[in-house]
This record gives sequence, structure tokens and C-alpha cells, in this order.
Amino acid sequence: MTAMTLNLNSIIKLTKEQFYQLCQENPDLKLERNAQGELVIMPPTGGETGRSNVNLILQLATWNEQKQLGEVFDSSTGFTLPNGADRSPDVSWLEKSRWDSLTPEQKEKFIPLCPDFIIEIMSPSDNLKKVQEKMQEYMSNGCRLGWLINRKKQEVEIYRPGQNVEILNSPQTLSDENVLPGFVLSLKKIWG
Repeated sequence: MTAMTLNLNSIIKLTKEQFYQLCQENPDLKLERNAQGELVIMPPTGGETGRSNVNLILQLATWNEQKQLGEVFDSSTGFTLPNGADRSPDVSWLEKSRWDSLTPEQKEKFIPLCPDFIIEIMSPSDNLKKVQEKMQEYMSNGCRLGWLINRKKQEVEIYRPGQNVEILNSPQTLSDENVLPGFVLSLKKIWG
């Protein structure tokens, strides 16, 4: 099962609040909205992808708990990007001062910021080209670092704003001192 895009724009163009309400009233659906206002319905992940997501979140959250540099979010968290898209990366992190600048109401709804760091992990239902486009969208909306992990190929694409994508084959660890000082992600359980 692959993601499905639903274009309702000729019938109705949902406001931010209406889209948020639609997601609240349909909690069993994982919905995103692209910059053109089209709804993207994401299928649930399989066991291996879900297991890998938890491992990634656990490692990032453990580092963040020690460093206290920001906040870690799971794949259920919605972010409203500056271009108007509503996205939910598999794993995301927001620098502390940016999180602290939000009002309590903004923290309760879709976060009106682009994350500073995101991880997307390819699931069998993902289309590589579409996920790569989404990674570029994050970069053009202010994300400082993105890792696209392809378990089947044991390959990682590293995204940084204004730079060419860096591709690593079978890395055992990932790190970036500029964005995540002291964080080293082990990929041992992801590849295994």
C-alpha cells in the first residue's frame, strides 16, 4: 500500500484550523498536506519500519535528555512549514529556544515551525522520489539537517541546506557536530 494524494482544492481549500480539526476527528488516519493544499494519506508502517523508528527516537531522546538542547518528536507530530505544508517526519528535533518561543496554544496544535533536524526512514510503501522531494522541502523551509535512511539498500542520504546531497553506503554511525553536538546515531539495529 502506498501513500495516496487527494486533491480537494477545486471543491474546498482547507484552512490550517480545518485541516487540524480533520486530523483530530480521524485519528486512525495519518494525514499530511503538501504546499499545494493536497491531502496525503499515509498508510501505517510495517513492523521493521516501526521497530527502526522507535530505535531512532530512543537514541535521539537519550542524547537530548543528557544535553537538554531541544525537544524530540515522533512521527505523529505535525509541523506547519513556512510554505504552508503540514508534515510529520518520522523523527524530528527542535532547538530549545525555538520551542520555548512558542505559545502554549502553538505547542498543543501543529507546530508552526520547520524542525531543525529530521530523520525519514524508507518503508516499503514509500516512493523514493517523493520522499527525496519532501527532504528537499524541509531544507528549503529552514531545516538544518536531514537524514533519509534506506534500510533495504543500507544507504543514508544526508541533506543540508544549500549543499548537494551526500550519500553514504552502509555507515555504522551518523553524526553532525554543528546541529547535534555530541550525538552519534548507531545504525547497527537499523541494518540488522
